[in-house]
Amino acid sequence: MTSLLAPPITSPDALTDTLRSRGHAALSPSGLAQLACLDLDSLAAWLPSWERLPPDAYLRDGGRYRRRRHGSFVATGEALLQVPHRAHWQPVSYNALHGGLERWFEPLEPALVAAPAWPRLIVSLATACSAIKGTQPWYVEAHQFRIDTTDGIGRPTPEGAHRDGVDFVAVILVSREGVKGGETRIFEADGPAGLRFTLTQPWTTLLLDDERVVHETTPIQPAAAGGHRDTLVLTFRAHGFQDPAAG
Repeated sequence: MTSLLAPPITSPDALTDTLRSRGHAALSPSGLAQLACLDLDSLAAWLPSWERLPPDAYLRDGGRYRRRRHGSFVATGEALLQVPHRAHWQPVSYNALHGGLERWFEPLEPALVAAPAWPRLIVSLATACSAIKGTQPWYVEAHQFRIDTTDGIGRPTPEGAHRDGVDFVAVILVSREGVKGGETRIFEADGPAGLRFTLTQPWTTLLLDDERVVHETTPIQPAAAGGHRDTLVLTFRAHGFQDPAAG
C-alpha cells in the first residue's frame, strides 16, 4: 500500500509567522482545538449534519458526487453575525466552470449555527486572518461539502487548480471514509514551488492565503462501499462578499 504524505503541521503559536512566510499552514486537530479554545467533542457533535446535505444541483460537469450547504456571516472582533441567506457567486476569472452563476444552495441547519463552538471556530480563524492583514470585519462564507464515490469518481475541486477570489481559505477535513485519492496540492500563484499531501485526520485544518497560492484536491475513488470525503470550507474576504455587482 502506498503511504500517504502527511501535511506539514504548524503549531498555533507559529501560525501567523508560517502563514505570512509560506502563504499556507496546516493545524493538527489538537492545534485547531487550542487555537479556537474548544473541545473536539463539540465539533464531533456536528457530524450528523453532513449526513443530511442535499445534492449540489449546479454541477456543470454532469456529476452527482457533491452534496453541500452554504451560509454567510460577518466576523467583527469577537462577534459573529449571520446575514440573510444569499447566493454563492464567483467571477469566471476565479472559477471557469461555475463562475458567473448565482448558486442558491440550501442553508446551513440552524442547530449547527446555534452551536456555541460555531462562532468560536470562525472567530478564531478570523483573528488569524487579522493578524496577517489587520483587524477588520471579515465576510465569511461557510460551505459544508460531501464528495462521494457512488458513481465511481468524486471530484472535490471540479474546477481544477484555482483561487477563490477571497483573502483566506480554511479547509477543514471532517471525515474521510472508504476512499483513495483526494490529495491536496498547493502551488505558488506567481512561482514554481508546490507542495502535496493528503488530509486524513478529522479536524485537520489547512489555511491558505488566497492571493498567494493556488490549490486543488485530486479526485477520490471508492476503496469501500459508501466512500466519501467531508469538509467544512470557510472563506474570509475583506470589504464585502463577492457578488455580481461588486465583482
